[in-house]
Amino acid sequence: MRPQLRLLSISSGRRRSCGAKLVSKLARIRARKYPLRFCSAEESRNFTRCYPHSLRRRAAKQLSSERNMPPFICLQDRPCQAFAAMSNTEEVVFIPAISLGKCPLLVSRMANILEGNGSEVAHSTELPAEIKDWDKNHVRDWILRFSDVDDEYANILFDQEITGSSLLLLEKAELIDLNIKLGPAKLIIHRRDELIKLKAQQSVSRGNQSSKSCKPYPFSQYHAAYRYQENSILDVIETGALNLIEPCHEYKAFINFQNVTTEEKLKKFTEEVIRFAAACMNSRTNGTIHFGVGDRPDFTHGQILGTKIEDKETYNQKLADVIEGRFEYKHINVVKKCIKPPRFVEVLEADMTVSGKYVIEVDIEPSSLLCEESFFHVYSVDTRKSKKQSKTRDLKTDEKDSTKLFYIRDNSSSRNLLVQASSTKSLEEYYKYVDNIVRLSQLRKEAEEKHLTVAKNSVQGSRLCEMITGGSRSLDKSHFERYVLVTNKSHPVQKEYLAFLLDMNLTAVLDFDPESAETGLNKLFDEKRNINVHLPVQYKITEPVEEIASKLKLTRTTSWVFCNGGIKDEKPSDVDNWLLEKGSSIRDVVSFLCRKDVLPHKKFLVMFLLLSDVTDKHDPMLETFSMFVQELKGTEQILCICGSERLYIHWKELIEARYGVNISGRCIYELSFAEINGTLLSLWSENRKSSRFLPGGCGKVLLPRKVEGRLDALSILCVNQCEGGNEDKKQLEESFYKGGKVSWWNFYFSEQPGSMPFIKRDKFDYIINTIIPDVCSLTQACVRINILHLPGCGGTTLAMHVLWTLKEKFRCVVLKGKAADYDNVAQQVVTLLTHETIDQQTWLPVLLMLDNVDEFDAVNDLQQLIEKECQRANALSKSPQVILLNCMREESLLQTEATGDTVFIGNRLSETEQKLFEKKLEEIEKTYKNAETFYGFMILKKDFSPEYIQGVVKNTLKSFDFEQKYARLFAVLVLLDCYCKSATLSVSVCEEFLGLATRPDSKSYKAEDGFGKFSTLLTRCTEESSVVFEAVRVIHSSMAKHCLEELTTTFNVSKAKITDFLLTTDLFYDCIQGKEKLMQDVHSMLVKRNYSAESLPAECQFSPLIQAITKETPGFEEHILLNAAKRFKKDAVIFQLLSRYYYLRKKDFREAKDWVKKARDLQRHSSYICDTSAQIIKHELKDAISNDKDDPIKPEKMKEYLKMAVSAIEAFSETQEIARKEAIVRYKGKKDFTPYNTAGHLGELQIAVIVTNILEKIPVFSLDELQCNILTQVLSRDMNIKDVAEKDPKRLRHTSYYHFLQGFEELLYNLKDNTKKQFDLLESYYVNLGSFYFQKDNRELRTRQEVFKCFQQYAKLFYKSDSKEPVRNKMVTKMLKIKKAHQYLEKNHADSYSGLLARLSDEASVANIEQIVERYIFLFENTSSQDDGHFKDTVNIIYAHIVLSRVSPESQKLWAYTKLLQVLIDTLKHPSPLSESLPLYFISVVMLWPETTDMFSGGNLNDRFDKLGSYISQMRHCFSEEMKPICIGKRAVVHFYLGKKTGYKRLITQKDIDECVGSEQSMATHLQNEMIWNNEKVSNILHRVSGRICDSAILVDTPNENGKVKVYPMFKSQLKGKLGDRVSFFVGFTMNGPVALGIDSVTRSKSSSRFTISWTNSWEIDLLLTRIKADVGFTDDLPTEEETLENVNEGADQITSETLIPLPRNLHYQVEPTPASSLMMAASRPTGLHQEVHSFLSYSSVTLGLGFHGSLSQDLEQEFPLVMTRPCALGQLSRGAKCLDGKTTGEKSAT
Repeated sequence: MRPQLRLLSISSGRRRSCGAKLVSKLARIRARKYPLRFCSAEESRNFTRCYPHSLRRRAAKQLSSERNMPPFICLQDRPCQAFAAMSNTEEVVFIPAISLGKCPLLVSRMANILEGNGSEVAHSTELPAEIKDWDKNHVRDWILRFSDVDDEYANILFDQEITGSSLLLLEKAELIDLNIKLGPAKLIIHRRDELIKLKAQQSVSRGNQSSKSCKPYPFSQYHAAYRYQENSILDVIETGALNLIEPCHEYKAFINFQNVTTEEKLKKFTEEVIRFAAACMNSRTNGTIHFGVGDRPDFTHGQILGTKIEDKETYNQKLADVIEGRFEYKHINVVKKCIKPPRFVEVLEADMTVSGKYVIEVDIEPSSLLCEESFFHVYSVDTRKSKKQSKTRDLKTDEKDSTKLFYIRDNSSSRNLLVQASSTKSLEEYYKYVDNIVRLSQLRKEAEEKHLTVAKNSVQGSRLCEMITGGSRSLDKSHFERYVLVTNKSHPVQKEYLAFLLDMNLTAVLDFDPESAETGLNKLFDEKRNINVHLPVQYKITEPVEEIASKLKLTRTTSWVFCNGGIKDEKPSDVDNWLLEKGSSIRDVVSFLCRKDVLPHKKFLVMFLLLSDVTDKHDPMLETFSMFVQELKGTEQILCICGSERLYIHWKELIEARYGVNISGRCIYELSFAEINGTLLSLWSENRKSSRFLPGGCGKVLLPRKVEGRLDALSILCVNQCEGGNEDKKQLEESFYKGGKVSWWNFYFSEQPGSMPFIKRDKFDYIINTIIPDVCSLTQACVRINILHLPGCGGTTLAMHVLWTLKEKFRCVVLKGKAADYDNVAQQVVTLLTHETIDQQTWLPVLLMLDNVDEFDAVNDLQQLIEKECQRANALSKSPQVILLNCMREESLLQTEATGDTVFIGNRLSETEQKLFEKKLEEIEKTYKNAETFYGFMILKKDFSPEYIQGVVKNTLKSFDFEQKYARLFAVLVLLDCYCKSATLSVSVCEEFLGLATRPDSKSYKAEDGFGKFSTLLTRCTEESSVVFEAVRVIHSSMAKHCLEELTTTFNVSKAKITDFLLTTDLFYDCIQGKEKLMQDVHSMLVKRNYSAESLPAECQFSPLIQAITKETPGFEEHILLNAAKRFKKDAVIFQLLSRYYYLRKKDFREAKDWVKKARDLQRHSSYICDTSAQIIKHELKDAISNDKDDPIKPEKMKEYLKMAVSAIEAFSETQEIARKEAIVRYKGKKDFTPYNTAGHLGELQIAVIVTNILEKIPVFSLDELQCNILTQVLSRDMNIKDVAEKDPKRLRHTSYYHFLQGFEELLYNLKDNTKKQFDLLESYYVNLGSFYFQKDNRELRTRQEVFKCFQQYAKLFYKSDSKEPVRNKMVTKMLKIKKAHQYLEKNHADSYSGLLARLSDEASVANIEQIVERYIFLFENTSSQDDGHFKDTVNIIYAHIVLSRVSPESQKLWAYTKLLQVLIDTLKHPSPLSESLPLYFISVVMLWPETTDMFSGGNLNDRFDKLGSYISQMRHCFSEEMKPICIGKRAVVHFYLGKKTGYKRLITQKDIDECVGSEQSMATHLQNEMIWNNEKVSNILHRVSGRICDSAILVDTPNENGKVKVYPMFKSQLKGKLGDRVSFFVGFTMNGPVALGIDSVTRSKSSSRFTISWTNSWEIDLLLTRIKADVGFTDDLPTEEETLENVNEGADQITSETLIPLPRNLHYQVEPTPASSLMMAASRPTGLHQEVHSFLSYSSVTLGLGFHGSLSQDLEQEFPLVMTRPCALGQLSRGAKCLDGKTTGEKSAT
C-alpha cells in the first residue's frame, strides 16, 4: 500500500529542536523503502497554474497513475487551502512548509512523515512506548495525528492537562462534558483502545520472538515441505551480494490493505519485484524478495507476518505482464527465466494451525548461461502504454516519461545509478559498473561451477534398514514386534512419500499436528487403514492396565493420539503453553506405552518422524523425546528420521544443548522422503505388499486393508494367502513338527511343486463332502459344526485344513482369542459376509473357526448373537449365512461316533492315516537332521504311546534340579498346561525371570534357549489377549502330563510346591507383558471345577488342581489357598473359594464366615457368593446335628438348630432375590446368556428337609406313627402347637419343647406351603424351559437329582396314604377321598400341569398314569366350581388325558376327544385364576388350533377362531409374568407338535420325533440345525401349515379372516423373505406361544402357469382346471359338478401334474367353501391323492378348509382383470364372471 501522507504544520517555536530527530527518522523511512519523491516549489507552482482548483485532486491522481511514479512531496512557502484539500490523495501529496529559505531543514523534517493506517501521522516528537509515560504534550501530539479529529479537540485535552495515565481512564461521557462532540469523542476512545490492544499484541509477539527463529524457504524450490510460523524470525538479514550464489534477501511487510483495490495491491507487488530483480540481475547475485515479512521499526527485522491472498494466479500473471512492459524487449525472455514465479509459503499460527496467510516469495536467479554479459535497464513506466499514448502527446514528454533506471544491490537496498538529474559523478559510477559487467559475469560463472552439487555416497540407506528392523533387514521378520510413531505437522507434498508407514505395525501414533484429521497424516491413514482416535487422557491409569489396553484396542488397531488438540473441540496450544496445558497428559501416554505389561520389553521401536522444523527449545516434540528417553533409559530404542539435513541440525543441536545427548547415531537425515519410502517398502515381502482378495459370488473381490483392520476380532484367510511370501519353510515346518501350532504357511508349502501333500485325516473328507453340504441345506442363518478332539490329536490342524481347502468357496476366518466381545464379533462377521456384495444371491457364507473355546455356552451365545445380527442386517437367506466350525478340546477318552454335525478326533490313527504318517516320516528324515526332536509329530504317529512319551520325558528331565531357575520355570509351564487349557507364559516373563540380556536388535537371546535341554519340550505361540504378545508353552498336553508325573515321582517336586512357587514369585505378576493372561490362567486353575457326568459329587467341590494337591499332599491345599488370597487381594471368587474350603473340608465355619464376608464386601450383588453364605449355615447346621449324640434332641439344641434353619432360609431367600435381579439385568442386556441361578431354591428345599428331620427327632413328634402324623398335621396347618400340647399326655415333660416350638410357629406353619412352592417353581422351570441348543447341562442334572431327593423326603412325610384305592373304599368319607386323591396326585408329581407334562418324557408306567386319570375323573365328578382347586383340577384333567393318550392311545380310561374338547370350551367360559391362566391358555391353543375344528360342531365356531389369537396373546403375557426373566439362557420347550391326524393323534410329542430320528444325541443335533424337518419320517407325521410373513412373524391362514393368529419362528433367522411372502411350516406348541419350525417358502414356478388349490387336511386335492380364454370367454366343454365329485372320489389318484392345464394370467379367481356334505364325500377317499402342495401360477398357493375362505393374493389383481364373484362348490368356478368394464363373459360353470 502506498504511504498516505498528511498535512504537516510545524510551529516555529519547535523548529530547531526537531531537526536532529527528523533526520534520524528520514533514515528509517529510507530503510523501509517507501518511495517518496521530493519536488521543488517551482514544480508545485506550475502544477497549480495548470489545473484549476476543482480539477487538482483528479489531476494529481491521474498524473501519478499514468507516469507510474511514486508520490511526490511539494514544499510551499505558506499553507495553501487548495493544497490542503488535495492532501488526502494517495498519489500526490503537497506539504506546505514555513520557509523556502530553510528548505534543507524542512526536507529533513519531511522524513517525519510516516506510513500510517490512513488516519495517523508521525509527529515530530517521539511518543514513549508506554501510554502511561505520556505527558500532556504527547497526548496532544497523538490526537493531532488524526485527520478526522479537529486540532481544537487536542488543545482542549492539553488545556485539561490530560496525560497518558488519565487518558487510560478517560470515558466517552467525560469527553462530551468537555464540549467535544460525540463523533470525535468516540473516535478518540476507539483509537485509544486499539492502541492498547496493538501494544499488548506487540509485547507478546516480541516476547516470543526471542526464541523463535526459522530458516527461509529453500531457494529456487517450490515443493519443499516447508511452512512459516507467525511471528517467528527469519535467521537471515537483508544484504547485498554475498558469494553470488547465496541469495540476498529483502523484506516487505505488505500489510494494511483495507482500503486498497486489488489492482493497487498488485501494482505495489510488481514494482518491488521489478526493482529488486533488476538489482539482483545487474549484480549477478541470487536473491529472494519476501512479501509478508516485517522490518524495523514497526516489527522485528525478519518477523513473519503473512498476508492474505485472494487469487494466487493473478500474481503470477501480473508479474509476467509487467516484465514485458518494464524491461527492454531484447531482454524479456532472459528476464522471465531469471525471475522465478511467485511462491506462496503458508503461514501457521503459533499453535500450528492454519492462519490463512502466506508469505509471497520471488526468487531471482541470474545464471551465467542466461545473462551472459548483458545488463538490464528498467523503464520507469510501462513502455507499451506510453507508446499507445504517444499519438496524443509530444515526443519530448514521452521520452521524459520513459526514463530508464539501472538498479544494483547496494548493501541491503537496491540503488538506481541513473537517478533523475544525475550528476556527472553518478553517471561515471554507472558507466564504470557497466564496463565491469564482463568481469562480474565471469565471477558468477566461477561461483556456479564452485557450487555444483556433488553426489554424496551415503550409507544411511543401509543404516536405516538395519536400525528399523533391529538387524534382520526385513520388516516381515523384524526384531521389533511393535512401532510407536511420534510426528509433527506434515506438508501436502510429503504425503505421497509416507506410504511406508501404512503397513508398519504401529501400536500408537503421537500426532502433534492439530489439523492432521483435515489435511495431515491422520487423514492419509484414515483413508487407507483402520485407526482408533484417542485423546491423551484416555491413557491415564484410572483402572487396571489390561482393561485400558483392551478399551484402546492396543496391539490390534493403531491408536492415534492427538497430542495438541484437533479432536473433540480441544484447542491446540502454542509452544510456550503446551507443556503446562498438555504436557502431563502426554507423559501419561508415554509412560503407558513404555510399560513392560503393554509392549514387549526392548522389542518395540519409537520413531520420531520430523516432517517440519523443530527450532524452539520448548517444542512439544522435544519435550516428548525427553519423556521417551527417560522411560526407555536411553536412546537405543529411538530412531529419528529427518526430511533434510537442515531439520537434523536443528534437532541435534537442541537435544545436545538441552539434554546433553548425542543423537547423531540414531538419526537418518541424508535421505529424502522419496528415498526413505522406497527403501522401507523394499523391506517387505511381495506377500505383504500385494493386495488381498476374498472369494465372491462370481470371482474375487478386493479386501482393503482398512476394512480388514476394522475386523480386528477376526483373522481372515484370503484366496491369495501366503502368495509371494518369503517365510523360511524349513523353520516353519520344524516348529510345526515339534509341536507348534500349524500355520497357513504349512498348507501353502505343501501345495508347492516337489512337496508332499499335507496329510488328510480320515474325518477331513467326511467334513468336506458330507457335513458341510448337509448344513448348507439348512435354513438357519447360523449353523454349527463341532470338531471335538483330545488335546494334541490334531483337531485344530484338521479345522484349519478344512478352512484352507474351502477358502475359495467360503469366506474363511478364525476368531482371534477366546475373550473377545461376542457382540462385536457378530457384527464383524456380518460385515465380512456382506462386503462388496450386490445382493444376497452373491453372498458366500462365512466359515468361522472357533479354536478351543472353553465352554459350549460361549459358542451358543455367539451363535445367538450372530443370528440376531443377521436378522438386524437383513442378512437372511434360504441357506446358512454363517457356519461355525467349533474346534473344542474334549477331555474324555471315550470316542463318540460322528453325527450330522459333530466329529470326534481321538488318539488312535486309522490304518490309512498310519500309512500317510509313515510316508511323511520318511520325507522328514531325509530333510531334517534333528527329526528325533519332532515330538508333536511322533506322539501322534505312535498313537499317544505312553512308553514313547515317558521315554522322552525321562531322557530330557534326567538332570532336573528344582533349584535351577530354568527348571522352576519349566515346572510352572508344565503345571499350567496340565490344569488350564491353553495356558502359556509370555516370552517377556521368561526373559525377565531367566535374566536373559534382552537387546533392541536381533542379537538378543531367544527365551527358549534359556531353558537349556528342556527347550525341546517347549514351543512359541502368539497369544490374543487384551494385548497381543509372544508366549511359550509345552509342546503337547500328554508330554506335560508325563513331565508332571516324573517331577513328582522321581524328583519329589509336588504339585503343591510348584503351585506355591507360582503364587509367591512376585516377578510373574509385576509390570510385565502377559501378566493379565497368567493371572487368568492361575485363577482358572484354582477355581474352575469339573462337572463331568462321570465325576462324583465330592470331586466337583473344588478344582482338579486343589483336588490333586489334597490327594497328593493333604493339608497343603490350605496353604496354597491362603497364598492365592494374598496374590488375588481383591478377588471375591478366591475369597469365596477359601470360605467353601473351610466349611466343606475343615468344618471351620467361623473362618468360612469371615472369608465369605470379605467376598460379599467386594461383590455384594452376586447370587453365587450369597449362596455360599447360606451354604455355610446349612452345613454348620448339618454338622451340629450329626455331632449331636443325644437322642432325642434336647430342647435347647432344638431351639439352636431351628434358629440356624431360619437364618439359612433367610439367606437362601436373599440368594433367590439377588439371582432374580441378576437375571433381569442379563435379560435386558441381551448379551449375557448365563442361566438363572437356582441354588437358592434348592437350598431352601434342603433346609426344609433338615427341619423335618430335626422335628422327627424330638419326643413331641417321634414316639410313634401317630405322633409322626401329628407332625404332618402341624406342618400342614391342620393343628397348631398349642392343640398338640393340650392333647399330649406328657406335656409337662415336654414343656420346654412346646415353649421353644411356639417361637418358631411361622417357620413350622409355612414350611409345607413354601416347600411346595419351591418344588412347583423348579418343576415348571425344568419342564417348560430347555437349553437354547438342546445340550445337556451336567450341573443342572445334579441339581435336579438333589431336588428329587428332597421331594422323596417331602413325600415320605406328607403323603402316607392307604394302599387301597380311595375311590373304592366306601368306609371313607367323600371329603377324605378327595383329600386322599389330591395327596396321591401330589405324591406322584401329578398335581400340576408341568408335572403332568413331565410324564411325556419320563419313563412313567401306563398303570400309574391311568390311576392319575382316575383320580382326576373322581375329582371332576365329585367337586363343583365353588370348591377350592376345582378349576385347577379341571385344567389338569385335560392334561392328564392328553398325556395318557400319548403313553397309551388304546387305554380304556380315556375320554372321547370331543368330550375333552367340550370340557375345555366350558372351562373357558368361567373366569380363570391368575395361577392357572398359563396352562389353560396353552392347552386351549393346542386343542382349538383350526385344523381340528371339524371334530365338533356348533354355532360358536367362528367365535373360537376369533378368540384363538387372544388366547395366544394372553398365554404369552402369562409366560412373561411367570417365567421371565428366569428364562434367560433358556428356550421355551416344545411340548407338542401339530400332526396330520385328528383327535388325540394330532398331538405329536418329542418322544414321537425321537423314535423317527434315532439316538438322543442325534436328536439334539438335528433340532439344533433343524435337519430334523427334512427327515421323511418326521414330515410324514407332522402337518405343514401355511401363512404370510408379517412383522418378524407369520400370519397363519385361518378359516375366519377376522381371526388373526401370529406364529413366531423358533429361530428368527429362519424366517426368510419379504413382508407378505407366503411360507409353510410345522407348528410347535410352547408355553410362550406356538412356534414355527422347518419354515419353507412357497414359490411360484417360472416354467409353468399352473396353480393348485390345496386342502388343509392330511391330503390335498389338485383341482383340474381347463384353459380359459379371457377375450372370448369359456370355450371348452367342462365336466359337471357330479362328474367332478365322481372324479374326486374314484379317480383322484390318477391326477398328475400333466393334467393341470395352464390358466390365462389375466384372470382372478375367488373360491368359496364347498358344502360340508361334498367335503365329507371327498374326504372318504384320501388314498392316492397328492401329498405335496403345488404352486404354479400365483405368488402363493390358495389354502382351503371347512369354513375357510381363500383367494389368490391381492398382488395378482393387477394381472387378472376378471373378478369371479359368484360362490362355487368344490372346485367350481363361476362362469358368470364380470369384467372390469362391466361385460359378462358367460353363464356356464367350470370345474
